[in-house]
Amino acid sequence: MIKQIYLAGFDVFRQDAIAHGRHLQQLCLEHGFKGLYPLDNSAPKQLRGELLAQWIYQSNIALIEQADAVIANVNPFRGYEPDSGTVFEIGYAIAKQKPVAVYTEQQGDLLSQIPHQEQGALDLDQQGYVVENFGLNLNLMLACSVDARCEHFVECLRFLQQHFNATA
Repeated sequence: MIKQIYLAGFDVFRQDAIAHGRHLQQLCLEHGFKGLYPLDNSAPKQLRGELLAQWIYQSNIALIEQADAVIANVNPFRGYEPDSGTVFEIGYAIAKQKPVAVYTEQQGDLLSQIPHQEQGALDLDQQGYVVENFGLNLNLMLACSVDARCEHFVECLRFLQQHFNATA
């Protein structure tokens, strides 16, 4: 049976979101998987505002439930951090004990990504908050909880191929 992968990320906000989702799904097929993209579902036309938001939430949760694994785009979105909705989906999948692979082009540690000033033993961002200094490219709660941290989407697919072959 073909494994299904939920494709999480802020990609749904791209102007070419549907075409991009199809491209990701094609890459999944080429690696032996079925990609479940959030925009595969069409919301009822009459829904607006909070009712539409609730429908999207429930639809995405149902896709994660259906999936065997999750691949998430954790590139910076509207700042230095990944999209908060994507981070929620990662946490949900981990709580459901599904394998999660993430990708980001940000491969340097957080200190190289976030403007900061050294103040004594602390590295403070522009708002005066400490920047984590563990040598990780993501916040420790993401970096230490996911099964794979990759630079590109296809690397995540290769990881999941190996993962599912090893557990077969």
